[in-house]
Amino acid sequence: MERLEKLRPLLLLFSGLMGLSGVALAAAATHGGDTQFLGNASTMCLAHAPVLLALYIGNRTFRTATLAGLVLGLGTIVFAGDLVSRHFLGERLFPFAAPTGGMLMMLGWLTVAAGAFFSQRA
Repeated sequence: MERLEKLRPLLLLFSGLMGLSGVALAAAATHGGDTQFLGNASTMCLAHAPVLLALYIGNRTFRTATLAGLVLGLGTIVFAGDLVSRHFLGERLFPFAAPTGGMLMMLGWLTVAAGAFFSQRA
């Protein structure tokens, strides 16, 4: 668990970069007319950026915060990255990238929920 806590700053990094990416992707979708891929990628980034920030801040009392944030962050990166790759490169990141990212996001949210069953930190 101690090793996992050393990765905690990644939550803040992911949060900031996802917020930035979400705004940039929204602008690209609006001005480029591609709401299917870029718009959906923007939505996922903008939805999860504040959650990662909250998990970073709430880490002191929420036992599963770091793990949940890392899984949510990775899932969002893979999911949104696949959509962006399809738009700009015309192909997927790797086979089943979007479903893999989606499953990781769901697992991350389940990890958030699991925090209700673990005692809080002092």
